[in-house]
Amino acid sequence: MNLRDLIRPELVQVGVKVNDWQEAIRVAGKLMADDAAVEPRFADAMIRVAKEFGPYIVVAPGIALPHARPEDGVIKASIAVVRLDTPVNFGNKDNDPVYLLVALAAIDHNQHIDGLRELAGVLGDEENIKLIKAAKTKEELLKVFWSKSSASSS
Repeated sequence: MNLRDLIRPELVQVGVKVNDWQEAIRVAGKLMADDAAVEPRFADAMIRVAKEFGPYIVVAPGIALPHARPEDGVIKASIAVVRLDTPVNFGNKDNDPVYLLVALAAIDHNQHIDGLRELAGVLGDEENIKLIKAAKTKEELLKVFWSKSSASSS
């Protein structure tokens, strides 16, 4: 399963306005719930994980990867991508503020690892980060994630 399968257009939103990190995670959770990818309780689980383990989910400057366990309501593997209008702090002094949330809902551990590997390929590339920051539309954002995915899935 590649990023094109996981990041469906219904799961991407650009220019999102939120007041805090919890609201940002709820937006990502709602996109997945509205797509029938997760149960509505998945957003609360992602927030619980972030509170329980701290802001380690802020994996790079400006980028958070909220997630929860498959048993927290995952129906089908999905990744929601939310570009915030104004960045918010998650409490990670090295990588705050966050402008991009990439929420991962995996069916099992192997899928979780595969999804993270695919994402690392995109988010670890400086040119992709520039394109993500410059993206004004859902289509532009999808193109960044999908172009890496289609190149690696032959």
